[in-house]
Amino acid sequence: MDSAAELNPRRAWYLLGAFALMLVATPAGMTREPAIVMEEFTVPAVDSGIELYVRNKHPQGVKSFTPDKIVLFVHGATYPSETTFDLKLNGVSWMDYIAQHGYDVYLVDVRGFGKSTRPPQMDQPAEDNAPIVRTDTAVKDVGVTVDFILKRRGASKLNLMGWSWGTSIMGWYTTQHNDKVNRLVLYAPLWISTSPPLVSPDVTLGAYRTVTREAARTRWLRGVPEDSKADPIPATWFDAWADATFATDPVGARQTPPVLRAPNGAVLDGREFWSAGKMLYDPAGIRVPTLLVHAEWDADLPSYMLYEYFARLTNAPYKRYVQIGEGTHSIIMEKNRMQLFQAVQQFLDERFTPGQ
Repeated sequence: MDSAAELNPRRAWYLLGAFALMLVATPAGMTREPAIVMEEFTVPAVDSGIELYVRNKHPQGVKSFTPDKIVLFVHGATYPSETTFDLKLNGVSWMDYIAQHGYDVYLVDVRGFGKSTRPPQMDQPAEDNAPIVRTDTAVKDVGVTVDFILKRRGASKLNLMGWSWGTSIMGWYTTQHNDKVNRLVLYAPLWISTSPPLVSPDVTLGAYRTVTREAARTRWLRGVPEDSKADPIPATWFDAWADATFATDPVGARQTPPVLRAPNGAVLDGREFWSAGKMLYDPAGIRVPTLLVHAEWDADLPSYMLYEYFARLTNAPYKRYVQIGEGTHSIIMEKNRMQLFQAVQQFLDERFTPGQ
């Protein structure tokens, strides 16, 4: 594991000064927000030929961070990390927001997503191969990324955050490596389903699936009351997200209409575990402080999953959940996203010891 996480300098490229985020000047007498520096890396996976894209943002001039000030984020089953966690809406991304609070913030794309290597099966017709990039593979990708970050910063632990399928990745990883995790944030936690599956069990799964822009919009608003469908997403935000997201798949972007390809491993895990009433891993194995966050109109992973997961966190030193109104599975990019940002920031910043 350690050798796979070694960074080859020729595999890392740095975007420092040109990408420093100089925020708008504040009114006279107020403190200016720190400039934020971005760096980008490719980290070798445990499997030969697979490179993982890792992005970092931190306050300019700071190179040393304590474990409680380091965060790693991973995406869900369809869209890459960089266009959710680091998409500037109204001038700021969630990654910027956390970095402005003095954190060393990272995101990673699991293989098959975003700027990470796409397995060779994605260069072939989807039906020619079985589903690729299952959750256990994603956990390994997160593992080498964690080891890379800890070695880079000389730290023993860091905070982990996952969204949707990413909650399974980060939750499962934590059960295996509690010693490397400071705190855990699970946004839209995935758990055993009693709802109809999003992909019919009668559909044969290939190596990957394709998503159109219109299908993405329709699914985004699924679960929103009919008289509120214009409310969650401010004007231009969906197009900004879709433009950035679909551009991350150069092959899909050339199709008419453009599509985004996503590995089907998470969907197969859903069929064989979550929709079959079986745990892929047991949250009772999580032994670090844990925050669950969920939105009212999330039809992909409804509220009952949040409650069931919360009840299973029997060995966390302390746990909490936050339910945000008028938001969907993608509240991270909606009008109420600051409620999400602030709830998570409070959890990361607080110094709390049970019994005191």
